[in-house]
Amino acid sequence: MATVKFTAMKDGDRQDYEFLTAHEIDYAAKTGERLLDALVQLDEGLSGYKITRLGHSLQAATRAWRDGADTDWIACALLHDIGDIYAPYNHDEYAATILKPFVREQCTWVVEKHGDFQRLYYAHHLGGNRHARERFAGHAYFDDCDQFCERWDQSSFDPDYEMLPIEFFRPFVLEVFARKAYDPAVIRAGERVALTDPETAKVRTGA
Repeated sequence: MATVKFTAMKDGDRQDYEFLTAHEIDYAAKTGERLLDALVQLDEGLSGYKITRLGHSLQAATRAWRDGADTDWIACALLHDIGDIYAPYNHDEYAATILKPFVREQCTWVVEKHGDFQRLYYAHHLGGNRHARERFAGHAYFDDCDQFCERWDQSSFDPDYEMLPIEFFRPFVLEVFARKAYDPAVIRAGERVALTDPETAKVRTGA
């Protein structure tokens, strides 16, 4: 059949739902490609910075790669602001929701909270609370989010920084979104992996 038989879900049968499941699996397998296409749209996003939002994303991911970060961190650095397109007021939560089934819990938490942590750098200039992050003090991933923002996020607005192109990061994104969703071996709840690996960084940068 080309479509299901029902017009109301309660009327569907096993054949209908097996048919839909096959389509959904096929569609989900292309999530990484769709996200890479969506990243390009960031070039048309919020103006005013010295580089585009796509440039910022690429620069953050490049810094992560050069720091010796693993695949989860690199993918999260690249996609941490993907929510700017459709969810400008909760872009961090939006991005974290996309990543959650496919990366470590640690990385999801950092992406979800990075908006609050970034306030340290600007909120006081606008009459806001730059210490909003402190409500998370003592959390296992607090320092990871602090360093994610300091090393890769707040510093990645430099038009003179030599960043890697989006095609360089395609294999990292496709690897992440090819994983089995919510696999405990991927989520690794409660585990921490350092943002940086000095030895890997030396190999990657030739230092």
